[in-house]
Amino acid sequence: MSVADSGMDESLSLAGVLRQAAPVLALAPMQEVTDLPFWRLMTRYGGADLYYTEYFRVTPTSRLDRTILASITENPTGRPAIAQLIGNDVPHLVRTARELQRYPVAAVDLNLGCPAPVVYRKCAGGGLLRDPARVDSILGALRDALDIPFTVKTRLGFDDPGGFENLLPIFARHGLDLLTIHGRTVSGGYRSEVDYAPMARAVAELPCPVLANGNIYSPRKAADVLACTGARGLMIGRAAIRNPWLFEQIRRHLRGEPAGPPPRGRDVLAYVHALYEAACDPDMTGSAPVQKMKRYTNFLGLGVDPAGRFLHDIRRVSTPDEFFRVCKTFLDHDDPMPLEPFALELKSTDVLAGAQL
Repeated sequence: MSVADSGMDESLSLAGVLRQAAPVLALAPMQEVTDLPFWRLMTRYGGADLYYTEYFRVTPTSRLDRTILASITENPTGRPAIAQLIGNDVPHLVRTARELQRYPVAAVDLNLGCPAPVVYRKCAGGGLLRDPARVDSILGALRDALDIPFTVKTRLGFDDPGGFENLLPIFARHGLDLLTIHGRTVSGGYRSEVDYAPMARAVAELPCPVLANGNIYSPRKAADVLACTGARGLMIGRAAIRNPWLFEQIRRHLRGEPAGPPPRGRDVLAYVHALYEAACDPDMTGSAPVQKMKRYTNFLGLGVDPAGRFLHDIRRVSTPDEFFRVCKTFLDHDDPMPLEPFALELKSTDVLAGAQL
């Protein structure tokens, strides 16, 4: 019996979230970053309304990743969890989707937007956008297979945003329960400007609710994006890693309430310590905990200092003592920190080049 048939708690259902009056705020899935420990920590700062798992890779021999599955079975947020799939093999996508709906998931989501070359070169994630007919068949098969809500996360196209118009009828005919749109092409990665106009067209033309995604880094920007797109809500990833207070800041701003003072340096330093405790297993040895933390501080660092010195120094540490020494140097103060991204000088090969969302 599926969770839908057994009667999911309203607070853990997608329909329940979509019925709320306020715009929906979702935490974006980021592989090896937005995992169970990070979900747990986010709830201490207000958290999102909706959480997406890291993607389950689907191949003919794949099985459900137990670490990712724990985000569903041990969901600590009190909010709905959506299980994301990535792959292109229809029978095995169907097999995996049916298996997932036996767990307490609010929906199954198909990833049509991952811009990592290792993914799209295999015609998965964003690579599928080069083949709309294949997208059509996959969506149809998954919609027929699922007894619970079915959602999609997409980009505007592979390398031409003009092709997005051709995707809208495909999305419309498969009864999606929610569509999230990242306003860049796959080839644009995180370097190109975000285009919100196609999201507004999707909101106007599609029968399902739409979440806007891309470069939403402050309460004011969140309000602007909602106003220009008419979206039902927002999905936020990197900015929430940099600023865990962001979801609550947005809620207050949209209610017309004072946002309150931004976090101060020592507040951010306390967040880094809490993140270390949450994300780093005590059994980790050597440089492993520091390498894990760099996945977070790579994004946090964009909002620490305009010269990029924090990023420069933190990337060169290899021990926890060195890591926290650098963090204390830059964060042990009482100055306010808006945590909005500085326009840092980054090389085109830098993993963060343009990834300021």
